[in-house]
Amino acid sequence: MNALLRYQAALLVGSHRWLPPVILYAAFLAIGVQSGGPILDAYGYAAAGLLPAAVWLTRVCVTNEPPAARNCAAAAAGPGRVHLACVLTAACAGLLLALLGTAVVVLLSDPHSADHRVAVPVLPATGAGLLAALACLLMGIAIGALCNWPVLRSPGWGIPAGLLAALLLAVLGASPANAAITGLVTGSAHGTISTPWLPLAATALIATAATAVACALSSRRN
Repeated sequence: MNALLRYQAALLVGSHRWLPPVILYAAFLAIGVQSGGPILDAYGYAAAGLLPAAVWLTRVCVTNEPPAARNCAAAAAGPGRVHLACVLTAACAGLLLALLGTAVVVLLSDPHSADHRVAVPVLPATGAGLLAALACLLMGIAIGALCNWPVLRSPGWGIPAGLLAALLLAVLGASPANAAITGLVTGSAHGTISTPWLPLAATALIATAATAVACALSSRRN
């Protein structure tokens, strides 16, 4: 698996297809994270922006390899393991974005409530913001795994399905990603920190199940 991860990481870096989702996330940070803004609100924006970026990164990773090269790798290591390496590569790239977004928020934001009256401890707020970002990252990975090959055979359906799913899961109250974001933004009004352990656990289960389904189907449809 280590060799597969190195191979997929080299493909991702060399293809430069990682640039559009990174630029998307950078634009989201530039718009939503303002200098001197409330820290918890900023973490909510940073986490929300990671959701579509993760969907895009997953699509890039699972479709990055030419069919002939994919068949060779699948013959050597098994199609399920190859697909898992693609998804894990996207997760690692998304984790780097989450850490970058966390660092930007720490540097620019004001550690106070939305009305700037209540002080917010930086370390607990950073922990909650990072966990919310991970929850959105995992939800994006799940969407990307289910909205591309081998679950969706037609490449044309992957992009609109992924974008629609990312939008709905970011705004619907029943979504664990929305719960993680809302907890930060709501807590900012009073300067209270809500650590999104439950949304993170839920998205971890969803991402695991989605990846397992995609890997199983890749073995059948390769």
